[in-house]
Amino acid sequence: MASRRQWGAGAGAGDVPAQERKGEAAKIARRPKTTTVVAQQPPRIRRALADVSNLVNGRAALPVVNRQKAAAAAAADKCRKPIKQRNENNKAAKPEVIVISSDSEKHKKNPAQRAASRRAPIQTLTSILTKCSRASDGVISPKKELIYDIDASDSHNELAVVDYVEDIYRFYRNTENTYRPLCTYMVSQTEINERMRAILTDWLIEVHYRLMLMPETLYLTVYIIDQYLSLENVPRKELQLVGVSAMLIACKYEETWAPLVKDFLVISDNSFSRQQVLSTEKSILNKLQWNLTVPTMYMFILRYLKAALGDEELEHMTFFYAELALVQYSMLFFAPSVIAAAAVYAARCTLGLSPLWSDLLEYHTGLAEPQLLECARRLVSLHAAAPESRQKVVYKKYASPKLGAVSLHSPAKKLLPPPSPVAA
Repeated sequence: MASRRQWGAGAGAGDVPAQERKGEAAKIARRPKTTTVVAQQPPRIRRALADVSNLVNGRAALPVVNRQKAAAAAAADKCRKPIKQRNENNKAAKPEVIVISSDSEKHKKNPAQRAASRRAPIQTLTSILTKCSRASDGVISPKKELIYDIDASDSHNELAVVDYVEDIYRFYRNTENTYRPLCTYMVSQTEINERMRAILTDWLIEVHYRLMLMPETLYLTVYIIDQYLSLENVPRKELQLVGVSAMLIACKYEETWAPLVKDFLVISDNSFSRQQVLSTEKSILNKLQWNLTVPTMYMFILRYLKAALGDEELEHMTFFYAELALVQYSMLFFAPSVIAAAAVYAARCTLGLSPLWSDLLEYHTGLAEPQLLECARRLVSLHAAAPESRQKVVYKKYASPKLGAVSLHSPAKKLLPPPSPVAA
């Protein structure tokens, strides 16, 4: 402001004649006023401009600036008159106003509405975007859609990660071959063979059962042993030490309260010292590069049993076939997801369930019935030979009433090889 007064009172202003200044003032007075500057509008018009979304008596609160807008408003009034005449018996029709409610107004619903909104399935933005991205990428094939959603009961369980569970298992299937042990590592072992591995695994299943450990621990233990034997040549006298150290690692990874080293020493009849266990544990972890997050057979079994919609007996029978597969070195030929699906299929065949393989199971496993027959036949053959086998821990374990005595069922004849003809 001071600079303006100085400019007006300076020498430059005094040099202009008074008549010229009066002429310029007259020109400014005759100049037409413009309405482009919002700051020059009265406060009442500014308030109307600020609240564009509100309606007053069915009309916009904005002032009519030109004749065209006035004509449009008049035409709108003519269109509304018949509507008001039809509603004369009732109350006058109120103008339709779009109200954007705040978060605080959502809590004003009655309890019934709030309960209904909680029961309704939640369509999250993640699930919508996932469906759109899969459809655009061609991941979802044009197969017939399944009506039954096996994850519907877990929609409100955050730990079930329903929005991502299908992507997780797709990732497991795509990466399981990366972490698989070699199915031919016995060729490079000089002092151990398949029978020794079977004896060790059979004994570890018994230790696992006596210590009441988590099922995940058993499957991870066998994986660690096979992966370590694929990378390292182990002497015969150290094989049990490797098994105990592998179970100790799996317990530390899976269990809430892992057994102590001295517990394993007692179970192994003090065949080795504490320092040997810790040294072998370190050697195994270094060979595996501390990579213990792998898709084991147990992860796939849980998903496939959920898709099978079976009961507890089917669950026990499936795990019986899965643990028979753990003992046998030859089953390393099959991927963990294939063995898990074949165990479910063999269990359904043994229990006589119908259908043997449903569309729901085929959808979630990605495997058709013909793709499972070879692996399922091997599992049923192991079941038939279990009563006479030297490794009977799995058979006796699942013969107990606590686990449904499922091992006492007759093997599925459909999957057993035909009897060889007797020579005359």
